[in-house]
Amino acid sequence: MNSPIFLSSLAPFLNRFVQYKRALNRKYCADAEVLRLFDRYIHNHNIAGWLAIDSLVIDDFLRSRPRRVSPRSFNHLLGTVHRFFAFAVMQQWIERNPVTASLRPETATRIPYLFDLDTAKRLLAVARRFPERSRARYRGLVYETIFALLYGLGLRVGEVVRLTLADVDFTRDLLFIRETKFQKTRIVPLGPNLARRLKRYVEERHGCNPAPERPLFSFTKRGCICVGTISQTFHTLLPRLELTIPPGVSPPRLHDLRHSFAVATLLRWYRQGIDPNCRLIHLATFLGHVDPNSTAVYLTITEELLNQAARRFQVLAPKGGLQ
Repeated sequence: MNSPIFLSSLAPFLNRFVQYKRALNRKYCADAEVLRLFDRYIHNHNIAGWLAIDSLVIDDFLRSRPRRVSPRSFNHLLGTVHRFFAFAVMQQWIERNPVTASLRPETATRIPYLFDLDTAKRLLAVARRFPERSRARYRGLVYETIFALLYGLGLRVGEVVRLTLADVDFTRDLLFIRETKFQKTRIVPLGPNLARRLKRYVEERHGCNPAPERPLFSFTKRGCICVGTISQTFHTLLPRLELTIPPGVSPPRLHDLRHSFAVATLLRWYRQGIDPNCRLIHLATFLGHVDPNSTAVYLTITEELLNQAARRFQVLAPKGGLQ
């Protein structure tokens, strides 16, 4: 993980802030890139020192980023700069935060497409029939197994591509997910069906006694499959599923497989009579989140979830109704 190169008069302070964030076990890549853009703006406009930076300078920088037209992108840009100056105030480098711009309202919140079990099985079947190429042997088997891990375990696609053969423990049916989004390593148990699927994949794709350091998913000797290639393949296969997208729901993305896992887990708890509030920390740990608040983002409210929640309320509510 390379550190950004800052050139402006604030370079030492920007470096300190990035180091502080990464000391908290955050990769801090996207935000560091925003700060690099801000640094270049200060440097190119010959803005020297803290005293020369006011709200007008900040607003002009925000306007200088024409490609960031969506509210979400603008708010990320604004929020990153605001947090840097808030840190500067805390460190007593400046007296007050010069960022005064307001966040833009995000009126069109994305409703994700949720894959049910039958649709996920169809995706795996379509992937399995993906034709091979001279430079991509076992292509169908590879993508089928990748999508199975994304849906069956709720892994991030970046976590899947970084897996090596050494990360799979068939003796205990475990996966070792190393140095994830927050620089943490976790152990994920494989269910019996997924363990059998993964074992068959390793035997067919890698043969007997493969090198432990070899990428689990790869077509070449150069390294693992690119995340973008997996996403592109996913979108190539989607039309073959002939999905019906409900009104107001966004077209499926690769990350929706992870989203679907989280919602399916919550549904399963409801059906088993388990209180989701008592298990949310378990789901957060399984998904590799720092806290349950991050996990709650994935728990999209669906009609089925509402029905399950209503049934649970009826069981817990006192007989005779509310007084």
